[in-house]
Amino acid sequence: MNKDDAVDLPVNGTLDLHFFRPRDVDELIPDYINECRKKGIYQVRIVHGKGTGILRKRVHSILSKLQEVESYSLGGESAGSWGATIVILKPL
Repeated sequence: MNKDDAVDLPVNGTLDLHFFRPRDVDELIPDYINECRKKGIYQVRIVHGKGTGILRKRVHSILSKLQEVESYSLGGESAGSWGATIVILKPL
């Protein structure tokens, strides 16, 4: 798959990063968040996995720079614990 190949990704409020290359998340996360806001989805769950925490830190770094993000925190017991981040978005 090259950079110009489109991926059909359902916009339902859950973004599982297990299916993407780490280098793709810098563009993927802002794009996904914008699509969620267009659909009226203001709470997003980003699944980054537990692992070593490198991807989680990268996700949090990206989120901290986005004006569309009101807040974010690690998921609770029923939302993936520290393997997922719950993001609250600002309405359009």
